[in-house]
Amino acid sequence: MPQISCAPDAALWLINTPNTSYAVRIDSSGAPCHVAWGGRLTLDEAAEVAARAHPADREISSFEGRPPVGEELPVDGGARYGVPSLQVRFADGTRAVEWEPVGHHIRETPDGATELDLDFRDRHYPLGIGLHYRVYDDSDVVERWTTLRNTGTDTDIVVLRADSAAWTLPPRADYRLGHVTGQWAAETQLRRETLPFGETVLTSRRGISSHHLNPWVMLDDGTASEDHGQVWSAALAWSGSWRITAQRTSDGRAGFTGGAGHDSTTLRLGPGRTHTTPRFAGLYTEGGFGAASRAWHTYIRAHVLPHPDEIRPVLYNSWEATGFDIDENRQLTLAARAAELGAELYVMDDGWFGARRSDRAGLGDWTPSPDRFPKGLAPLADEVHRLGMLFGLWVEPEMVNADSDLYRAHPDWILHFPHRTRTELRNQLVLNFARDDVADWAYGWLTALVADNGIDFLKWDMNRSFSEVGPGDGPDGDDRLWSAYVHNLYRVVDRLRADHPRLRIEACSGGGGRVDLGILSRTDQAWPSDNTDAADRIGIQHGYSQLYPASTMAAWVTDVPNELTARTVPLAFRFHVATAGILAVGGDLTHWSDEELAEAAGFVGAYKQVRHLVQHGVQHRLRAPVDDGPTVVQYTSPDRAETLVLAWQRAPRRGRPELPVRLAALDPAAVYRDVATGVSHHATVLTEHGLPLELPAGDWASTAIHLRRVSP
Repeated sequence: MPQISCAPDAALWLINTPNTSYAVRIDSSGAPCHVAWGGRLTLDEAAEVAARAHPADREISSFEGRPPVGEELPVDGGARYGVPSLQVRFADGTRAVEWEPVGHHIRETPDGATELDLDFRDRHYPLGIGLHYRVYDDSDVVERWTTLRNTGTDTDIVVLRADSAAWTLPPRADYRLGHVTGQWAAETQLRRETLPFGETVLTSRRGISSHHLNPWVMLDDGTASEDHGQVWSAALAWSGSWRITAQRTSDGRAGFTGGAGHDSTTLRLGPGRTHTTPRFAGLYTEGGFGAASRAWHTYIRAHVLPHPDEIRPVLYNSWEATGFDIDENRQLTLAARAAELGAELYVMDDGWFGARRSDRAGLGDWTPSPDRFPKGLAPLADEVHRLGMLFGLWVEPEMVNADSDLYRAHPDWILHFPHRTRTELRNQLVLNFARDDVADWAYGWLTALVADNGIDFLKWDMNRSFSEVGPGDGPDGDDRLWSAYVHNLYRVVDRLRADHPRLRIEACSGGGGRVDLGILSRTDQAWPSDNTDAADRIGIQHGYSQLYPASTMAAWVTDVPNELTARTVPLAFRFHVATAGILAVGGDLTHWSDEELAEAAGFVGAYKQVRHLVQHGVQHRLRAPVDDGPTVVQYTSPDRAETLVLAWQRAPRRGRPELPVRLAALDPAAVYRDVATGVSHHATVLTEHGLPLELPAGDWASTAIHLRRVSP
């Protein structure tokens, strides 16, 4: 059970998770300071650590000031010269904050969590500050967030920066920063590099979490591996612009602070108003990057996803088959083929509405095109259901084309600067979801569309970043739009799901432009990239898996040559790569041969036999993507009764023998049988001496090996 205990005389609080401890204290100035984040401690042990001379309690050097890291929420004020997590400006122009402790509360929540609230106020100005901590009895994740309250009656407080939390690491000789980077069609490329001295800023100024970075970090001392070593990590539950600043100091310390917003954005906190930051969840492990990923996967399934226990269906999507050239007859033909293939969910993509004949028109006019669907969508939906599949639809509620009835009626609804050129990306503009009338309009047509057409699934897309976030978009000229937009987006999705409890939603933003803990708490899966090239997807999926579980990752098998890369790889390789997530097919089935359709149906059937392992099992990355060897991933059932090994290799290892791969997380006393061949293996042999992959000869070789425990 998680425990939160307090030593009042020492102004010390200890948060214990099943395997770790987090401790915080209040120093002599009244500021909340970090004590420890790592292995389990007792309260007495934490008190011993806290009793050591803390840098903040020593005489402040004329040249150094307070240490740049070590506070739970560094503020702007006093002799602080590091990155502030909290910056405000009071009505008289004062920017410094001085802490005064008010009290604390420890409580159990209805969902079984334990929370700690530390309450403070400024010593003079009407600002209340709450630091919040939340833990669960089945997770080592510590959720943190901050609340700000204007306790005055007549003046505003301008909030210049309000991070959710700051995290401090213990002193180490070296530090390494791990994160993912990329761009459209090349998301989640894993990077691990020495953390430089000074400040390193990871951010998105795009209004979305972005293709280019993802709002999480992992730090280690430079020696951690997939299987060993201390790793400190944190992830932000926010789907808009964000910023994480990591620091390394000359005295051997490191830390990072993060939250919503980016440089130069502000919000105005009126009298009596409260601002709550998104949650910034942190996790420590001694088991290396693999253990960190598995702990995140468990936490996300248990405490983030709305329906974690469901098995996600095999999906077919019409985009590559039709593009914008959509009509009812072609969709009916594709649906019949998809059902024969074994698909369980049929999704009609872009092009079904308004004057949508290309990406230049129609966005915003969300009614079926009468010339393409003369009786609406109901006949198609009914036939898809008759074929035994769920029916899904692509939508992009946050966007509008200038060539649309909606824009002609409401040109004021878009993000824009007056007297400046209107920026169009992908020939579209961003609707101002921060406006309640825009959000209510979107909710209205969405809930009617779902209800009137028996829609089971929405692919919710968002194909461009913000621009021209101008004056008048927020109250009193502040930048509240950046946060209000996201909160209204969440509100629309929440209302829609409350109306339609059976509705499932995929988060998409031109691929992986909006994947984060915030959007995943309201959706069921995510589209990691528009790049469906199986060779490229291996690296994309490797980076995605560092934080997010396979049960959230849509993975498509599409036609070759691939439309983005022009690469051709075998159908088996494409299916084996897509088996590592939520399997989907996106090719033009009307052009597949009978042999290809039969082969594909076999792979779909095989996936259905192992998807419980992929979607609900424990993942081990046995071999990372390399140029001259196989990438190998293993998924094992929680009871260790079954395991699946997937391997992909671009080319044979020239002049080097193929090595067996050592498996993980098996029952050491058991014997496992290969479901396909009937060959049995002792678990100890598999873990100590390895499993021969026996990959097919030639380039683009792949395999899927399903093992079941047969004894004891």
